[in-house]
Amino acid sequence: MRALFLLLAFLLAPAAARAAESEAVVSPRARVTLVAEAAAVAPGGTFRLALRQVLAPGWHTYWTNPGDAGEPPSLDLSLRDGGEAGPLLFPAPLRIPYGPLVNFGYLGEAVFPLTVRVPEGIEPGRIYTIEGTARWLVCADLCIPEEGAFRLDLPVEAATRPDPGATDLFRAAEAALPRPSPFVVRAGFEGARGGIELAGAGLGPASVREAFFFPDEPGMFDNAAPQPLSLREGALVLGLRRGAAPLPGELSGLVAITDAAGVRAAYKVSATPGAVPEGGGAALWQVVIWAALGGLILNLMPCVFPVLAMKAMGIARLSGASRGAVRAEALGYVAGVVLAFLAVGGALVAARLAGSAAGWGFQFTAPAFVAALAWLMLAVGLNLSGVFAVGGPSTGGRLGSFGTGALAVVVATPCTAPFMAVALGAALAMPPLAALAVFGAMGLGMAAPHMLLAAFPSLARLLPRPGAWMERLRQLLAFPMYGAAAWLAWVISVQAGPEGVAWVLAGALLVGFAGWALGAAQATSGGRIGRGAAVLAVLGALALLPMVSGATPAGPAAVSGEAWSPARLAALRAEGRPVFVNLTAAWCITCRVNERVALETEPTRAAFARAGVALLTGDWTRGDPAITALLRERGRDGVPLYLFYPAGGGEPVALPQILTERMVIEAISAAPERVRPAA
Repeated sequence: MRALFLLLAFLLAPAAARAAESEAVVSPRARVTLVAEAAAVAPGGTFRLALRQVLAPGWHTYWTNPGDAGEPPSLDLSLRDGGEAGPLLFPAPLRIPYGPLVNFGYLGEAVFPLTVRVPEGIEPGRIYTIEGTARWLVCADLCIPEEGAFRLDLPVEAATRPDPGATDLFRAAEAALPRPSPFVVRAGFEGARGGIELAGAGLGPASVREAFFFPDEPGMFDNAAPQPLSLREGALVLGLRRGAAPLPGELSGLVAITDAAGVRAAYKVSATPGAVPEGGGAALWQVVIWAALGGLILNLMPCVFPVLAMKAMGIARLSGASRGAVRAEALGYVAGVVLAFLAVGGALVAARLAGSAAGWGFQFTAPAFVAALAWLMLAVGLNLSGVFAVGGPSTGGRLGSFGTGALAVVVATPCTAPFMAVALGAALAMPPLAALAVFGAMGLGMAAPHMLLAAFPSLARLLPRPGAWMERLRQLLAFPMYGAAAWLAWVISVQAGPEGVAWVLAGALLVGFAGWALGAAQATSGGRIGRGAAVLAVLGALALLPMVSGATPAGPAAVSGEAWSPARLAALRAEGRPVFVNLTAAWCITCRVNERVALETEPTRAAFARAGVALLTGDWTRGDPAITALLRERGRDGVPLYLFYPAGGGEPVALPQILTERMVIEAISAAPERVRPAA
């Protein structure tokens, strides 16, 4: 298929475009030629040559700084009679993620121009011969070095004569080259955190969609780390995270900016590192505010709905209670939420420091955790139904409020609310203590309603008075917990297949027996045998967790569209197709709701079909490392993430985490019909 693609690319090229083009060096991966801008050259005149690569779908080549791995192409020319050649020029690169690595290079077609000066003494009527040898590296799932020899014979005439067939090629190559920066540039770093600022006309929230800094030298920055973009009128700041290599006295590279219309341009920049620019990597106080807002909105996300039963019971009990009791229970819930956020955040930071690519909701990628949570939800439902009694939602107390708050956080982690994604991405690029402060702020935001109740206990008087209705409400609210347990069992069916579901159901049977045995023991005096049987049943359920982890799905999870992979995305982009990427997970309720109401509707499907949009779905249910790398590249640490890549190339547009059908259709309609790839 790749060889056929390259053959067609050659046969369908206009004849005029091949008039001043060398014989091609062709492999199943690339078709490479030497192209001249001129059909005839003049003594002492100048013209442009270009090394032209047409890459097969899924393959890429490299920029001068290849990123985490790779090697740029090189060209050695042999010019007769004293001709001179300038350096090979490189167009602005793309970011090309591969697993946890990020490369800087080109997909589809890459054109590297250079200038040649013809010697003065050559006479019109002769042939000016140019010979050269090029080397290049092409990579997909593996990397293959290639090389080739090229020859061009150009007639010498009194004046340089352009080749009309090469005009468009060189015009596009010129447009793709980085240009001198018209902006004032500053850069600065403090420890691992830093940023680069561009100030000047034409920059601002209304005119800049995306930007990225490509350093000239490798190793200075974490290429996979997000570069948070801060915009104000007349300036932009990109946050940077340091790598292992020391900073030079003069930091140089290029900044690629995509404007509001989707047009991409790159600018050469340099600056002497100094103080961190305002907004570089986002200040801690800004991230804390984002985190608190995200935590507050998290209360409205679908993931938290199963715990609303416990929260509703806790609030209902406070009606008529003393001010001290109201304050104590509210503060117990706040403490549970905040400490649980700190625990989850601490585990995430520790995993990152240990080299793991864990992201928000990472614990849900483990089938054993999902199974244990399903059993816990079942046990809470049995408690609310009155099968057994423990301190907690059914009997009250500060310990029960604390546990409710902690459980709310655990269940909420499959979701990321607005503002949370930015806060999480920034927090995980900060030192550990600063990151924990962000997670604590997120917890305070989620617990804000109960903090209000703790500050003003008299608000509890507005609640209905306690009565027999509370017992009915308690029993009714058990069913959301049973529903949550059933949903988690379905998640196991995706993660671990029918065998995993069988083990989860066996564990659920043991948990149900434990609840019944404990309830029977509580109904009689003593009851040691019942309590002992309950403990043994719970231990038996926990012993099944390794079986759940060891079970494997019968086949890959069913996805809408095609399964996402870096190679498939690169192939579609090389074809110039618009692509919509949906990163999701079976345990992410927000993802499922978005898919039902926005992505899988008839109007959305029709809009995709009209625009020729390819839908790629990345399933993060079991923590695919390649998807984790893409999330990190986009500054996210959890799903959902929706990216729309416009036709022909360019940086993708990230859609909001809460989708509507209209948002998706408008994003597709607003994209340019065709944007030429930067390569």
